[in-house]
Amino acid sequence: MAETTRTSPEEPLIAGLLLAAGGGRRLGGRPKALLEHRGRPLVEHAVRVLREGGCPVVHVVLGAAAEVVRERASLPGCVLVDNPGWEQGMGSSLRAGLASLAGSGADAVVVSLVDQPGIGAEAVARVVGAYRSRESLVAASYDGKRGHPVLFGADRWAGVMASAEGDRGARAYLKAHEAAVALVACGDVAEPYDIDTEADLARLE
Repeated sequence: MAETTRTSPEEPLIAGLLLAAGGGRRLGGRPKALLEHRGRPLVEHAVRVLREGGCPVVHVVLGAAAEVVRERASLPGCVLVDNPGWEQGMGSSLRAGLASLAGSGADAVVVSLVDQPGIGAEAVARVVGAYRSRESLVAASYDGKRGHPVLFGADRWAGVMASAEGDRGARAYLKAHEAAVALVACGDVAEPYDIDTEADLARLE
């Protein structure tokens, strides 16, 4: 397994978790990970954003056309996690990803979505920079509203996994622990749109 150790005992290890399992139902069944962006599969761009934002360890959850993604995308050093239950929704991918990080030594994880190319490394870096402990809950915010990426301290993972259902992902957990969530304004450096429909494809480069 490709893992990266801390450069010093005091420095926390913040992993990246990219949810890239979606089948693109509203895109004619084209897996989002394979949509072209800047000449390469979108999943490559999303992994690079996490790494440049301060996540040396990146786990990628694959689902729809997982074998094709493995063949076409260059993801060296990533831990690729297959989610056979990806059609059940984002919650299942979040659970699979967090389970894959168990025992990795990471103190926290930054969760991002493959279909949000308007969120770049600067937003990830701001969220990473707000980490304080293994109890941390941090989320990027846009016009005061919580969005992605989201950071979960390792001590939170079990609770997140227990509440992750359907397409809601971690929303139920974050709402239940709203008072503990540190919001980091990112609207000046990122746009949190999703690539969900044919019209959204115009946002890809």
